[in-house]
Amino acid sequence: MKKQKLLIIDDDEDLRTQMKWAMVDEYDVFLAEDRTSAITAMNKEQPAVVTLDLGLPPLPAGVEEGFAVLDEILNEYGRTKVIIITGRGEKEHALRAVEKGAYDFFYKPIQLDELKVVLHRAFHVSQLEQEQRALQQKLSTDNFQGMIGTNQRMQDVFSDIRKVASTDEPVLITGESGTGKELVARALHHTSLRKDNKFVPINCGAIPENLIESELFGHEKGAFTGAHIQRKGKFEMADGGTLFLDEIGELPLNLQVKLLRFLQDGMVERVGGRETIPVNTRVIAATNRDLKEAMKDGKFREDLFFRLGVIMIDLPPLRERNEDILLLAKVFLDRYTQANKKRIKGFTNHALDAIEQYLWPGNVRELENRIKRAVIMADGKKITPEDLEIGESFQKREHVGLKEARDMLEKELVVKSLARNDGNLTKASVDLGVSRPTLYDLMEKYGIPKE
Repeated sequence: MKKQKLLIIDDDEDLRTQMKWAMVDEYDVFLAEDRTSAITAMNKEQPAVVTLDLGLPPLPAGVEEGFAVLDEILNEYGRTKVIIITGRGEKEHALRAVEKGAYDFFYKPIQLDELKVVLHRAFHVSQLEQEQRALQQKLSTDNFQGMIGTNQRMQDVFSDIRKVASTDEPVLITGESGTGKELVARALHHTSLRKDNKFVPINCGAIPENLIESELFGHEKGAFTGAHIQRKGKFEMADGGTLFLDEIGELPLNLQVKLLRFLQDGMVERVGGRETIPVNTRVIAATNRDLKEAMKDGKFREDLFFRLGVIMIDLPPLRERNEDILLLAKVFLDRYTQANKKRIKGFTNHALDAIEQYLWPGNVRELENRIKRAVIMADGKKITPEDLEIGESFQKREHVGLKEARDMLEKELVVKSLARNDGNLTKASVDLGVSRPTLYDLMEKYGIPKE
C-alpha cells in the first residue's frame, strides 16, 4: 500500500533527522529547513500533512517567517493539515496559527509517541475529507437535481423517483417546509420522458384566492375587469411537460373541483370561456400540511386526495437524517465559499457539534441559508457556531424536550423573518417557505402580533 506523504519543516537538522527516522516506517517523509525548500517540497510532493516550526531562517528567533510559510501553504494547498511545532511559552503564536487555519499544534520538547498520535489523527481526517470529496463528486453527477442523501429514507426516495418518473400518473410529495419537495418534483420531471418540455411551478398559497383560478386555468378577453387579452393558464403553459402545484393544501375548494375534473379527463376551461381545451400535462403536487386532517375539517376533498395520491413520496425532516447533516453542511460550505471567493477552511469543532445537535426546524433550506450567510459574514478562517447564529440557541436547547425545543426554534424563526421583512407577511411567508395561512396560524399559535 502506498505510504501517505509527510513534510517536516524545521531549521534544526538533528530534530529533522530524528523525526524522519521515527516516522519513515509509516509515512513517505520529506524534509525542509526554510521557506524556499518548504514551498519547493509542497509544490513537488503536495503532502497531506505538514509539521511546521515557526522559527525559521533568516530570523529563527522570531515567528514571522514561519507564519509566511503557513500562509503560503494554506493559500495554495488549503486541504493540507499543518501541525505547528512550538515552545510551551509561545502558546499565543500557536493559537494565532490555528485561527489562521492550522490543523493543530504540538509543544516542544517533542515526545515522538504523542506526536505520532496527532499525526495519525491528522492523516485520518485528511483521508475522510478526501473520501467525502469523492462522494460529493459522485453525488453531483446524480440525476436528482442537487439532492444529496446517504440516509436510507432518502435512498428510498431516490428509488421511488426512478420507479415513477416514466409514468404520467400524478404524484403527491409530502414533508415539512424546507425538506426539498420542489427538488423531488424537478427530479421526477427531468428523469421522465417529458424532460425536454416545460416544468412549470406554482405556489397555491402565495397567490390571492381571487387570482389563482386565472393563474391556473387562464382567462378569455373580457372575462373580468382588467382582462384585456386572452391569457393561457399554467396548465396550458405546461402542455407536454409537468405542472408542479406546491402547497396544494391551500387550494380553494372550488378550484379543487376543477383540478379533479382535469385529472379525470385532461381538459381545462378558461375563466369566461365556453370551450374545454385538451391539455397533456402531468401534475405533481406537494404539501407540508396533514391533508387527512384537512379532509376531516372539510378543507380538502377526499376524492381529490385519493386521485392525487395514487403515488406518494414522503420526505424525512433533516433531524431524522443524522448521517446527512454534516455532509450537506460541507457541500453547502464548499458551494458558497467558491461562489463568494472566500478562503474559509471549514468548521470549528464546536460548530460541527452544534450543527449535529441543532434540531433544524427549517430543514435543509435553513441549513443552506445559515451556511450561506455565515460564509458571507464570517471574519475567521473557520465557521463558528456564532457565525451560524446557533451558538446561543444551541446552548439554550440542550436540556429541553424535543417538542419544546422545536416550538422555541419555530417561534424564533418566525419573529426573525418578520423583523427582516419589516412585518411584510407575504415576504416573510416566502422567506420561511410557508403559505400566508400557515404563517397566520404560526403567529396565532405563538402569540406574535400581526402589526
